[in-house]
Amino acid sequence: MSLSSILNIANSGLQTAQTQLRVVSDNVSNVNTPGYVRKIADQVSLTTQGVGSGVEVARVRLSTDRFLQAASLNAGAESSRQGVRYELFDRIQSLFGDPGADSGFFSQIDSVFSSFAVAAEDPTSAPRRQDALFKTQAIFDEASRISNQIQAVREDADGRIRSAVEKANSLLEQIEALNQDIARATVLNGDAAGAQTQQARLVDELSGLMDVQVTQRSVGGVSIRTGAGVQLAGNGAATLEYNRAGTVNAETTFNEIWITENGGTRRAFADGLKSGEIKGLLELRDVDAPQTAERLAELVAHVADELNRAHNTNAAVPPPNTLTGRNVGQTLETALTGFTGGSTIAVVNPSTGAMTARADIVFSGATLTINGAASTPATFLTDLNTALGGAATASFTNGKLSITAAGANGVAIADDPTTPSDKAGRGFSHYFGMNDLISTDQPAFYDNGLTTGALHGFPAGQTMTFRFTAESGARLRDIEVAIPAGGGTVGELITALNSTTTGVGRYGSFALDTSGELKFTPLGQPAPRMSVLNDTTTQVPSGVSVAELFGISGGIRASRADGFSVRTDIRQAPAKLSLAQLNLSAALGATALSSGDGRGALILADAGEVTARFSAAGDSPGGSLSVSRYASELSGEIGGRAQAARSRQQSALALATEADARQQNYEGVNLDEELVLMTTYQQAFNASARMIQAAKDMYDVLLGMV
Repeated sequence: MSLSSILNIANSGLQTAQTQLRVVSDNVSNVNTPGYVRKIADQVSLTTQGVGSGVEVARVRLSTDRFLQAASLNAGAESSRQGVRYELFDRIQSLFGDPGADSGFFSQIDSVFSSFAVAAEDPTSAPRRQDALFKTQAIFDEASRISNQIQAVREDADGRIRSAVEKANSLLEQIEALNQDIARATVLNGDAAGAQTQQARLVDELSGLMDVQVTQRSVGGVSIRTGAGVQLAGNGAATLEYNRAGTVNAETTFNEIWITENGGTRRAFADGLKSGEIKGLLELRDVDAPQTAERLAELVAHVADELNRAHNTNAAVPPPNTLTGRNVGQTLETALTGFTGGSTIAVVNPSTGAMTARADIVFSGATLTINGAASTPATFLTDLNTALGGAATASFTNGKLSITAAGANGVAIADDPTTPSDKAGRGFSHYFGMNDLISTDQPAFYDNGLTTGALHGFPAGQTMTFRFTAESGARLRDIEVAIPAGGGTVGELITALNSTTTGVGRYGSFALDTSGELKFTPLGQPAPRMSVLNDTTTQVPSGVSVAELFGISGGIRASRADGFSVRTDIRQAPAKLSLAQLNLSAALGATALSSGDGRGALILADAGEVTARFSAAGDSPGGSLSVSRYASELSGEIGGRAQAARSRQQSALALATEADARQQNYEGVNLDEELVLMTTYQQAFNASARMIQAAKDMYDVLLGMV
């Protein structure tokens, strides 16, 4: 071996040791830098024609482990998903207050019924009436506040989705730019460790927003794909697009998140998304919050309905001159068809409480009698006015039945005590809302007793558009359905809705149950979610839409929660609160109403314990139970879901912490190891230097010999 070869070998060792010491120095100086990944200089031997000719650093790389990295990224994405779900659902839970405190929402419901029990002790007491009305209005105001705040949480989640999309786009652009820097350094045999460390931090941030799959490129840098395989980076940065909805309410249909690969096609981003902050926000916005809003609306609607049931059983003293019902969303003929039992409309002298006229109505399906004379739903108004003989006049306008007494007299309605009137579980006065205590501006219940042969009242050609989304939230299809021409029956409408060519038949089917409620049964597993994107239908004469009449979609049903209030005239004049009951056994001219009668107040007090029929709402199948029981179950469910969300968040966080710790143990800087390496490379540097000195000495000896 020549002296030149010895010098070259020693020089390569000297340079390699310097590089190794520089790498160790970088590691030591960044020992406390968060996210820093330890550098490793890969040292290889050099050979020339099979003979060793020194050493060199082939590359400086990061001490990453792709399995630990994948585990950390996946665990971090799931932690972000569960963290944001718990954070926002905890906000929703706090809206209801402490179930055990007097100020909590569910406790206030109990206090409403208790206040009517107190009023029954002295039905003429204005303060007790006022207190009962105040507490009743307060519960509906509180329900409206909670409902609006749930939508505010959804709006917040929607805004955060928009911010997360913008952040993801920025991260992808930075990751792709670093890919180019790393590839350039790799080609030039430079040190790309700094760019790789920065890129690793950006990938960690990105994984907090969505679950990603990361692979190393042969030319340097990383290739990133979604769980569905859409490339995000590695061949140009993909672009995410999302237009937020703006003001959010229960019926809002949100836009989709789209992703476009560099030079590729536009696809739905939610497909294949399994974890990450965006997934958690989507689940809260589209599943958790809507389900809670639907349950709240179902509870509030039945609180109102049971109070109205009791109040329609009662009568005020003195009775009002006019009783005006709610908008039943049907023609009078359709609404009257299907009743059974009996009901009495009485005209009462407001001063004496004496009954001056009455009309006894006996229903039997599609026929009826008034004071013993045969009648039909088609001739009901004419026959009723004839039976009342001018003492009162009935009319039906815009879906509302109204009865006005002549002069200063009042009107009261009561069911036959032996065979009370009934249609879909509601009496005549209750069904038409003639003496409701709680009013609302939209249909509040959907078990309206309609049959397939009933006329729906919607003009042919009017349309409504349904949107179906997958479990992930990605849109499947928008379907426009037109009101069919023909006889105008509910059965024809259902057939049109269920058509597999022009309806929604490919995704599920509509059907009326025994109470006349229209229900949708989805097809497939997991089942698609349905919402109403647009509804231009308007019923004659009521003016309501198909979606409002039948309560199609959870959004329509959830919107009921903020529309209830104590009837304005009763709120302004508590004396109009109906706490008495009409005595149907009284003869004409005899007293039928007395001011000291508090029996009706007891019925109002017991309204919370009456078994009612609850529809499916959120993830509850519904069933027959009392308002108080339903409120108790909802309270427990909200608390249970919040606790479950917390448990998932803690478990995911613990898993992410453990995954990060293992990755850090492998990739982080260990000062003891670095000090050992520093000593080793210092000795290697010294050895190379001594070899150079030895070669110099040999040169000097040889030159001296010459």
